[in-house]
Amino acid sequence: MTFDIAVPEPPDLSNRGTPRGFEWEEETLGSEDFYREDIEDLLQEGAWKEGFNEWAEYTSLDETHGQTVDDLGLFQSFDFYWDPSEDRLRFDAPTISDDWRERDATESLDSSTVSMIDGELDDLGRAVQEILEDYLERNDEESDYGWGEDTYGNREE
Repeated sequence: MTFDIAVPEPPDLSNRGTPRGFEWEEETLGSEDFYREDIEDLLQEGAWKEGFNEWAEYTSLDETHGQTVDDLGLFQSFDFYWDPSEDRLRFDAPTISDDWRERDATESLDSSTVSMIDGELDDLGRAVQEILEDYLERNDEESDYGWGEDTYGNREE
């Protein structure tokens, strides 16, 4: 099934706090940069659109579900960041909150539909993450991001 809605704007990664479930480790203390600004640039350059279009080709969501996700601002709620403790690109996919059903009586989603949407959002995050990793590999030689081993590896202070 082809998912036929317009590609939403990439998420704005500015002014985000510590990623969900992230815990600083001793060797990364003081490395507070998650490189969100650089990742947001890559999303704007086309990584979001490429990942979204790839995901749209195989998603189980229909246009109604897609509109619900868009109306709830879930596409904008994605968080992509560099994890200094694992030295890799990561993402946090949004989920439909339990209180949404209480707030919006006009649309009812059963728990299996909510689970399906949450799973599809996770798949979207993976698709965009893969595209971002491709962008990073392509730009590796000319990149000034400074991510990876040289940035976080062998920190002794």
